[in-house]
Amino acid sequence: MERWVLSSIGAFLFWGFWSFIPKFITSYINPRSALIFETLGGIIFSLFILISLRFRPEIHIKGVTLSILTGILGFAGTLCYLYAASKGPISMVALLSALYPVVSIILGYFFLNETLTLRKGIGIFFGILSIILLAG
Repeated sequence: MERWVLSSIGAFLFWGFWSFIPKFITSYINPRSALIFETLGGIIFSLFILISLRFRPEIHIKGVTLSILTGILGFAGTLCYLYAASKGPISMVALLSALYPVVSIILGYFFLNETLTLRKGIGIFFGILSIILLAG
């Protein structure tokens, strides 16, 4: 099995639990407080990664800047997710938010010149249609 497939399966499993657990969290603490403690978990995990890098992460101004921006966007999305999980059914919240690859595909098409096949186009159409049907 190729390494990227194993990593994709890991993301699938970790994100599956990540998207489920907030329903319990937000029954005990509010979403903003939950985000603080999730951040603490991220810091703890990051320390292990920093140790594995022997405290020498790669540094390139564009890479660092984009990483920080990605972190801001990720935490903003997480806060939105926590609010949604605290109010809505987790099955629907997880499903709607899991359609984020539609945005990535569209951005990849316009900014990275990635191909958009008929099959992908149909998938995007149904993804957007599912958002409309599920959110209504």
